[in-house]
Amino acid sequence: MWKLKLRRWRWSLRTELPTPVSTAWSMPLPAMTTPVEKLDFLVCDAEMSGLDPRQAELLSLGWVRVSGLEIALGSARHLLIRNRESVGQSATIHQLRDCELRDAGDVKEGLEALLAAAGGRVLVFHNAALDTAFLDYAAKAVFGAPLLLPTIDTLLLEKRLLQRQERPIGQGDLRLGACRERYGLTTHNAHNALGDAMATAELLLAHIAKRGRGLTLRDMV
Repeated sequence: MWKLKLRRWRWSLRTELPTPVSTAWSMPLPAMTTPVEKLDFLVCDAEMSGLDPRQAELLSLGWVRVSGLEIALGSARHLLIRNRESVGQSATIHQLRDCELRDAGDVKEGLEALLAAAGGRVLVFHNAALDTAFLDYAAKAVFGAPLLLPTIDTLLLEKRLLQRQERPIGQGDLRLGACRERYGLTTHNAHNALGDAMATAELLLAHIAKRGRGLTLRDMV
């Protein structure tokens, strides 16, 4: 976590942080030795209009808390984000149409809600590199700084687990649905931000249960 603290400090020297960012950053970071059962996770997913954050847009965010290794269903949120450009062909993947996003909140509102929910918690994504690239790009544009929140990637957790088991990793084996299938989890509603967040939360708990007792945050990052 010291690297994360250092990056936050450097960004705080560059710019005056707006309240949503400074409030989230002021929350204590968990120690790397914290047992997983004592961690508070915020499992997240984002839907976008493309794969390049410089050209595409965030269209929706979904998240749910996992606390005490239990999914807190009442914490689930699904936010649509108003788009500036047409979603185009990406609608065939996420099923979000321009007309459904017209009256949604803007990206600033979405990021503020996410930061409020994420303070003091560890974010969890499946394929974190993609989601955080968009979130950080948007946060820099809106707040002048990236999110810089502690993050776990279930895709990387599953990759490392398969490598330790010396199992070959084929094309598609690390997709969310394929990872869930290896644990006997049911098919989920893919490419819906909240549906994928819930599915990732279930995968996280299955992964932790598979690895057994004694896991700490250090084992997950």
